[in-house]
Amino acid sequence: MPNLTFYIAAEHMPSDRNLALLSRDCVELCTRVLHAAKDKVHIMYVEVRPGHGHPVFAELLYRVELYRTPAVMQAFMEGLDNAIVRHTGLTARIRCFASHAIDARH
Repeated sequence: MPNLTFYIAAEHMPSDRNLALLSRDCVELCTRVLHAAKDKVHIMYVEVRPGHGHPVFAELLYRVELYRTPAVMQAFMEGLDNAIVRHTGLTARIRCFASHAIDARH
């Protein structure tokens, strides 16, 4: 279920190649650290016109699981932060939101 959305200022949008590399690293983090099934990981990039704050805002929506402890989530965010810097050169604000009950389709 992990849905990872990046809101990136239009003037800082990385190249398609760098976004592909970032996506690869994010899928790896979601499967290795969060133990998500690869076919359940979704990653989206949204070009925005920011009003204030960091040029990148990363938002993770994920399902609560017992093994996704605070330490696991910290490790995920650290890995995500490193991947964002490595592939964009930018510092992102990162927020993770857990969900207990999800109605879903597809």
